[in-house]
Amino acid sequence: MATRRAKISIIGAGNVGATCAHWAAAKELGDIVLLEIPERADFAKGKALDLACCAPIEGFDANIIGTSDYKDIAHSDVVVITAGMPRKPGMSRDDLIQVNVKIVKDVSEKVREYAPESIVIVVSNPLDAMVYTAWKVTGFPTNRVMGQAGALDVARYKEFLAMELKCSVEDISALLLGGHGDDMVPLPRLTSVSGIPILDLLSEEKVKACVDRAKVGGGEIVKLMGTSAYYAPASGTIQMVEAIVKDKKRIIPSAVYCESEFGVSPQKGKGYFVGVPALLGAGGVERIVTFKMTPDEQKLMDESVSHVKDLVSTVAKLFPELA
Repeated sequence: MATRRAKISIIGAGNVGATCAHWAAAKELGDIVLLEIPERADFAKGKALDLACCAPIEGFDANIIGTSDYKDIAHSDVVVITAGMPRKPGMSRDDLIQVNVKIVKDVSEKVREYAPESIVIVVSNPLDAMVYTAWKVTGFPTNRVMGQAGALDVARYKEFLAMELKCSVEDISALLLGGHGDDMVPLPRLTSVSGIPILDLLSEEKVKACVDRAKVGGGEIVKLMGTSAYYAPASGTIQMVEAIVKDKKRIIPSAVYCESEFGVSPQKGKGYFVGVPALLGAGGVERIVTFKMTPDEQKLMDESVSHVKDLVSTVAKLFPELA
């Protein structure tokens, strides 16, 4: 019996969204919908057509369409939300939240209407606030809403370690928790190279330098090219998509709903979306993988969680209906 291909809808055809479509097509993960606002419908159609014309060369089979009609996302297995405005000079964090919550809120309403059985991966920033918004607006169970940041942060950390060691990135196993950027919680204790603890190979100072570079990796790229990164963020997102549509049961650091895990304490009976190791499969977030942290690691994690709570409080203050 023939089985249908997975369907992946990507909201936002900018650099990150279009590159997500590129990676998903190259990996032949399924049919792809690239959706934009009506004023940019032709832009999405053009990118989709350009990507579709790669198929004979790259050898993938996929139906790829560009659209502005949310009806086209019906029956999606996964919806990736990349829509949103990047932070501009002079914008406060609250300004950015106000703009992007409105965008993600509108998108999430459409996802709830047209793809009610989908699993949602949010990439828009500020990530923790946007994942929370998508969850509240869609009303989806927590296993079907998650955010991408940890996959990207771990990738950067591994790459910088590989540069330092002059070895293959494939031999490096690493984990980072918490929020994106300065909120990142490094775990050198759980970092190894072919099973060899990283601190047996590099000094604490060099490992810290790699962690610090990973924390500001996005900013480093902005300074170099004048725009946000998109190859690696999209790659991290599609790693999550692949784990879901292929039911791979991959353990990937993701922003997922926590109530007590890693010291997260709910408030008013409500948990928070925090970056932790999550087992991703056909059911979305199938399990949070917990482990015992050292007191120093827990302190850093507590600080990261407190920043997530601040973001959620700001969302609730600006948009009381999302409280």
